[in-house]
Amino acid sequence: MKLQGKVAIVTGAGSGMGKAIATLYAQEGAKVILADINQPHVDAVVSEIKAQRCEATGIVVNVAQKEDVEHMIQTAVSTYGSVDILVNNAGVLDNFTPVGDMSDELWDRLLQINLTGPFQACRAAINIMKDQEHGGVIINNASVGGLFGARGGAAYVASKHGLVGLTKNIATTYGREGGNIRANAIAPGGVQTNIQSTITAPHPLGAAAIGDTGRARTADPMEIARVALFLASDDSSFINGQVIVADGGWTAR
Repeated sequence: MKLQGKVAIVTGAGSGMGKAIATLYAQEGAKVILADINQPHVDAVVSEIKAQRCEATGIVVNVAQKEDVEHMIQTAVSTYGSVDILVNNAGVLDNFTPVGDMSDELWDRLLQINLTGPFQACRAAINIMKDQEHGGVIINNASVGGLFGARGGAAYVASKHGLVGLTKNIATTYGREGGNIRANAIAPGGVQTNIQSTITAPHPLGAAAIGDTGRARTADPMEIARVALFLASDDSSFINGQVIVADGGWTAR
């Protein structure tokens, strides 16, 4: 029970990596707030977790809405009394759209969901964690797109680079001297999740750039969840401000 008694929030918890992370956290003793924009999905996952005699609460959250994000953090406090772990997992793709064809609307949507929403969640969580004796842990699910240029479209890559930078800034500002808060990011490669179904009309130029990089195998979501468990637990107590790449060797090529 690596997370016994901890209170964790996981966004995008209705499917894929978020579902796997929330389920594993609950199995490891955490009380989990599952946040997702899709109510039937999040309700189903909560039911699965409770069937295992674990603690979970579902909440419908659109991470692009500031009010939803702040309500999510307050729900954790009002329901379980604290926020010990925040996992910003929710995110969307952009059909590999390059800068020359990127609309303002698509750019704004990607940045709002992938970067501004996590920032707002971090801000609300930090203002609770910094007053807790034990601090807290923030895990931002970034992407290898946050480390390289040819793993997504312009908005996706920019948002994930921004998320990595946000993570490092939080770590250096709110470490042991600033509130005992650790912040790390995960940079997954290809993972079997519903996000792949949103690639409805891949831009040929952007897709060609990704094709040139080759591809490793696709991960099961639970493989990423185990990384998130390590980062949330005391096993990683001396790890702060880092990006853990979990891509099956894709970017090693």
